[in-house]
Amino acid sequence: MSSPQVITPADRLAEAKKQLNFPRIVAICGSTRFMAEMAEADLRETKAGRIVVKPGCDLKSPHELWSNPVEAEALKIRLDELHRSKILLADEVLVVGDYIGDSTRAEIVYARSLGRPVRFTHPEVDPDA
Repeated sequence: MSSPQVITPADRLAEAKKQLNFPRIVAICGSTRFMAEMAEADLRETKAGRIVVKPGCDLKSPHELWSNPVEAEALKIRLDELHRSKILLADEVLVVGDYIGDSTRAEIVYARSLGRPVRFTHPEVDPDA
């Protein structure tokens, strides 16, 4: 006797995207020092017919929304959680840039734990290569 198959929220999401005939969704990851490169990757992925989700804030650049250091730290935590949701939503991940920091490394591990394919603009930085 086989055990009942557990349907996860990710499974339901994947099935809904399939039924709706959604284009592939790509989550762009990488250090915010590569925001310009992420914008270029967004253009290329969009031109190829993919939906793109990527970081929307660069906390390293001055802005009134994160000028208070305490609020900025809380915002960083919320943005990290939001980005994990983008990875969960995505069908694949594109890592941009020639540097992988701790946050990006954690995103790669998370994406791979979900079974998401991970591509790199600079394959030599793949921590599993």
